[in-house]
Amino acid sequence: RDTDKPFLMPVEDVFSITGRGTVATGRVERGILKVQDQVEIVGLTNDPRTVVCTGVEMFRKLLDEAQAGDNIGALLRGVQRTDIERGQVLAKPGSITPHTKFKSEVYVLTKEEGGRHTPFFDGYRPQFYFRTTDVTGSIKLEEGVEMVMPGDNATFNIELITPIAMEEG
Repeated sequence: RDTDKPFLMPVEDVFSITGRGTVATGRVERGILKVQDQVEIVGLTNDPRTVVCTGVEMFRKLLDEAQAGDNIGALLRGVQRTDIERGQVLAKPGSITPHTKFKSEVYVLTKEEGGRHTPFFDGYRPQFYFRTTDVTGSIKLEEGVEMVMPGDNATFNIELITPIAMEEG
């Protein structure tokens, strides 16, 4: 279990509990979350928002903390149901940032490998999958590369239509 790194949990679902507030559910990817910790809601907007986790629940039991691998509900103070959604992450403040542009080294699967059977060109706009969401992005090919064939290795400069929480690696 990855407990020594900063807390990160992709948001899978969100719901309101009358009289308690808004709960974000998901599987803790890394780190530890303790009740009263500050967490940042990151992704799908340009500005992360810092809130306080006022409760941690797992299998209908209230806990003092959750750690990597746990499936939890995190009760968030002062958060409306509409302020947070699947595809965002809860994270230790300052540990992860939202981005719309990134560079990627890619191998394009062949048809036999379960991938494409046609080439694609500069400006191609596929869906990119990040944790619990997908978002459209535009691919800019490297200078001098006209198209990418199935089976090719390539470098893409990608611009997403929505900011997503991501890190180098």
